[in-house]
Amino acid sequence: MNIKHLSLYTLIALATATTAQAQKKSYIESMSEPNQWVDSVFNKLSRRSKIAQMFFVRGLTNSTKAYEDSIGRVIQKERIGGIVFFQGGPGRQAILTNKYQALARVPLLITSDGEWGLGMRLDSTISYPYQMALGAIQNNTLLHKMGLEVAKDYKRIGMHMNLAPDVDVNNNANNPVINYRSFGENKYNVATKAAAYMNGMQDGGLLVSIKHFPGHGDTDVDSHYDLPKLTFTKERLDSLEIYPFRELVMGGASGVMIAHMNIPSLDNTPNMPSTLSKPIVTGLLKEELAFKGLIISDAMEMKGVVKYFKDGEADVMGVIAGNDILELSQNSDRAIKLVRRAVRSGRISMDRIDESVKKILLAKYWVGLNVRDTLNEQNVAAEVNRPESKALVQELADASMTLLHGREFIKTLDQTKRTAIISIGTTGVTTFQKELGNFYKNSISFTLDKTANANAIAKVMKELALFDQVIIGIHDSRTRPGNGMVLSADLKMFIKNMSQKNAVFSLFGNPYNLSQWAGLENSKALLVAYQKEDFMQKAAASVLKNQLIATGRLPVTVNTFFKYGGGL
Repeated sequence: MNIKHLSLYTLIALATATTAQAQKKSYIESMSEPNQWVDSVFNKLSRRSKIAQMFFVRGLTNSTKAYEDSIGRVIQKERIGGIVFFQGGPGRQAILTNKYQALARVPLLITSDGEWGLGMRLDSTISYPYQMALGAIQNNTLLHKMGLEVAKDYKRIGMHMNLAPDVDVNNNANNPVINYRSFGENKYNVATKAAAYMNGMQDGGLLVSIKHFPGHGDTDVDSHYDLPKLTFTKERLDSLEIYPFRELVMGGASGVMIAHMNIPSLDNTPNMPSTLSKPIVTGLLKEELAFKGLIISDAMEMKGVVKYFKDGEADVMGVIAGNDILELSQNSDRAIKLVRRAVRSGRISMDRIDESVKKILLAKYWVGLNVRDTLNEQNVAAEVNRPESKALVQELADASMTLLHGREFIKTLDQTKRTAIISIGTTGVTTFQKELGNFYKNSISFTLDKTANANAIAKVMKELALFDQVIIGIHDSRTRPGNGMVLSADLKMFIKNMSQKNAVFSLFGNPYNLSQWAGLENSKALLVAYQKEDFMQKAAASVLKNQLIATGRLPVTVNTFFKYGGGL
């Protein structure tokens, strides 16, 4: 498949629509039609209540009852438009959602970040592979299936919008905030993968918010803590960073999230975050790209936006810029008051407010909030852990396996030979070792934790003389698979030495880490499995048992040895 042909995006978008959802007009399509419910609710709202619809606050189900009750009071008093849920559990969230919806005069639009599904925020739920791994997959139908499953999960616990997918082109290996959250460095691959995932969710009746416009992939500053600055020309941004956004906007994306970045080529106001920039939000996104859907700010409490615009000024400027939804203001009550004051002074027109409110109300209608309903609070955990979802997770993991070299050598692995199975970076026997050990009956497992010294390594090396085959897994034990995986200097030398022997390697971590381990380019076989989770370890084991053919392609360039598109 040549993903560089732009027409393929359109074909994917059309081909993946399910029959049932095709009968329902998309959110974008429904904007051109009159809507009695939207008009009736809108006409009953006071000026203050209209402004409040634009503000979404943080919800948590792993906090105190006092916090939960405080949000309830915010819903009643401020009459905000929605909730962005963060950490907690699915059953607790369903219960709290029922409570919050009962308190709201206008139904709340409920959302959260779910780039890899509910598991990004909630315990006891399914986490799909990270987008870096999904970027390796060659069958985009699987990503559409994932989108459909994520939509089912979201709707089951009363959520209406997923603040995903991430469509940033990660062309900076040192990016501290995007990285594994991106589909990779190739704009065409990012656009097609994101389209498949997005279409799955929207076909399943879920609103989305593609992010982080106009592109957060080539930064080395985390906007949670400071304001990143992009010094690229508009031509460069237009041809690379903005490309996936343009494609997905044309493909019917219902929402776009704005990043907190300073981009002088798009707005030369000193220290101006893109979120607060009218030339970027209105001029570029709404006018140049002709986006008609919901525009959502990134969190308005982040240092990248409030560092230079304090005491609620950021909230006012966010409205002026053209955002429809401002999530997680430092103080929503203050923000609403300041926006009201700006309206009274003529700084903001009510037409600007009304435009956003009508879009928000239409979104609520589109997801079914025109009919009051109560979530079933029974069997929630079981119903967001469906067997078919778990099977899809494994199918996605299998499809992501990327064999950079050594296909023929792997074919020579013999089930009857004496096999040493080594895990580096762990303290106990891994799923990878157990899966391989059940197949290679004449095998022994060894572990070397990430701090292993020369003495520990020498003991293992002494044993290896007794074996005919050596399989080595390198495991990142951190919560998220970023760069900078730490292994002792002695382990790095061990990897280099074993690369010169008949060892097979599998990396359960971010592929960017390959650049720090000299010699792996000379190994007999090298498999990239992207992350530490058991489903990846099972997939890698299947490849090394010659039960699964690795079909993945490297979604990023690591160095001169391991380049984008690598994979046999």
